[in-house]
Amino acid sequence: MKSDINIPKVENIAVAVVKEWNDEKTVEVYNVYLINLKNHIIRNTLVSSQGYGENAITGESIKTSTLRHFIGDMDPMSFAKIEPIMEEVFGLSNEYWVSFYENNQILDKKFIFLAESITDENMKLVPLINKKGVVI
Repeated sequence: MKSDINIPKVENIAVAVVKEWNDEKTVEVYNVYLINLKNHIIRNTLVSSQGYGENAITGESIKTSTLRHFIGDMDPMSFAKIEPIMEEVFGLSNEYWVSFYENNQILDKKFIFLAESITDENMKLVPLINKKGVVI
């Protein structure tokens, strides 16, 4: 029975879209980060990402390619860059599915940045990274 299945709650893991300068310090760019706020290591971390929504003018369904990123092991209280993200997809819902091992058990959680939610008004100081961004 479903009630007999123990589905552990994933806590102290976050995904953030961070606004920062490119390497040459000439253009502001956005990057997506995975943040491990746990006091222990997480292993074999995998993130898949995709965007989806609809064209506001035509009503057509839009879906981006699904990308998969192997992050590997993440130390306690650390962060890792997942991918750059272009402002052109902020009008879509952007989904990040994070899977990892914790204490020999596989866990996963879906993080969704809703369409138009990645804005300057929604940005705050991102833990550990100490830059402005939108955190889920």
